[in-house]
Amino acid sequence: MFNIQSLMIKKHIPNTITCLNLISGCIATYWALCGVWDTALLFIVIGAVFDFFDGMSARLLGVSSPIGKELDSLADDITFGFAPSAILFDFLKSGIQYLPWHYLAYAAFIMAAFSALRLAKFNLDERQAMGFIGLPTPANALFWGALLVGAGDWLLSSPYLYYAVFAGLFVSCWLLVSEIPMFALKFKTWGWKGNEVKYLFLLTCIPLLLLLGISGLAAIIAWYIVLSAITKK
Repeated sequence: MFNIQSLMIKKHIPNTITCLNLISGCIATYWALCGVWDTALLFIVIGAVFDFFDGMSARLLGVSSPIGKELDSLADDITFGFAPSAILFDFLKSGIQYLPWHYLAYAAFIMAAFSALRLAKFNLDERQAMGFIGLPTPANALFWGALLVGAGDWLLSSPYLYYAVFAGLFVSCWLLVSEIPMFALKFKTWGWKGNEVKYLFLLTCIPLLLLLGISGLAAIIAWYIVLSAITKK
């Protein structure tokens, strides 16, 4: 009887963690629409932590399931698709004087749709065991959250910078569903050989954070994209 109860508890642990990811995304969206972008980014980061541990716990406990996979994608689209879209929407709305039609601010939510498409492709794509094809949704969410929290006021100071952000929305949507191979920080061995790109990336993250602060996280994601593109096989 005890073994059955233990098995039932273990079965629900990963899905519970996934639901905490989803709840974090909902809270992040609320704060984003309230204009408190730093708190929204904090809950996106918290969601990313839960996203890391739900898959790990499922593998360690040996309780992976199809419903867990679908629930994970749903949670990821809320936390890494809808929440950053809400931050971007509030940013675009803040600079609405630059838009010919204020309804264009709603274009920010296109990113949530492309994030859902990227997650659906990931579930069906067997090529992404040790790397990614296209920009991962957590990386995209962290880029936009860190960029707007760290440099939002500066980006709103000029119509040209504002339009650059607007154009960047469509670039990121394309990157989400692109066929560009992007490396994952997964190590089969800890040696330098075969892991040169990963170690180079990790070593450059520290100075970027020290120099740029929170905006350094956005710079790190941009550097990740560039490094993946120039080293793709």
